[in-house]
Amino acid sequence: METMQALVVSAQSDRRATLTAVLRAAGLRVAAADNGMLGAVALSEPGIDVLVLDLRLNELDGGALRAALNPALPAAPDTLDDAERRHITHVLRHTGGNKRQAAILLGISRSTLLHKVRKYGIVTARA
Repeated sequence: METMQALVVSAQSDRRATLTAVLRAAGLRVAAADNGMLGAVALSEPGIDVLVLDLRLNELDGGALRAALNPALPAAPDTLDDAERRHITHVLRHTGGNKRQAAILLGISRSTLLHKVRKYGIVTARA
């Protein structure tokens, strides 16, 4: 029997390491990626049998994922919180993590942006 290949995608290194160890102990070959972009690249290569995906990835589009996994069923709309988290993440990425500039683009105060970053657990490159 051929060994299955798993891909673990998680931005949290401790979670990624734990899942990788568990899957290897179960006899699978395991590849890992620390963000959705690298995960998508790895999935484009043949041979991945199992995907373990951290659903809290900032760049993850839940609606698109549901549609891709089951295109026969229409995807339920995202919650307003999901859409807001994804949009804030996108704007912060666009500004290179500059929260002052992101707040201006979003039309909110910097303190409101900081509150939302904490609320959604958004990790940024700049402080």
